[in-house]
Amino acid sequence: MSNTGHEGRTFRSTASFGKRQEYVVIAELLRRGFDVYQTLVDDQGIDCIIRQEREGELRYLDVQIKARSKDCNPRNAGRFAAMDIANPRPNYFFIFYSEQANTYWVVPSEELVRLARRNKTGRNAGRYTINFCNVRADGTVTPRPKLDRYRNNFSLLE
Repeated sequence: MSNTGHEGRTFRSTASFGKRQEYVVIAELLRRGFDVYQTLVDDQGIDCIIRQEREGELRYLDVQIKARSKDCNPRNAGRFAAMDIANPRPNYFFIFYSEQANTYWVVPSEELVRLARRNKTGRNAGRYTINFCNVRADGTVTPRPKLDRYRNNFSLLE
């Protein structure tokens, strides 16, 4: 989970938020009937694995979970920055969740590297940034229509 976007929080509360949001996403996957396994460490950019069996064939999907707090600045409610996307591949997915937008986005890693902006300079050179939300003049956070294909689209995992 990302430790960014939690203004004024300590590392402990930020880490706690990240772990809670992993469980929220995993609970949603379980609710939708997916067979989910958690990893003990996240050093490969994998928070959980989905196991699928289709016609006697096993398939495993690696899943990275990213979340944004309801307490973050609305401009950051759907912004996920400085992401490492190691080895994009067909069975590697990102699930993004914004509390303020109350929305999930399920994005295959190979599509994410095409959609996201890759930082060219600075300390985050080579890392990716994407923003799933717009902010209206009244401060309301809304999902970006151009990314509707991924919005709450858990069927991409099937």
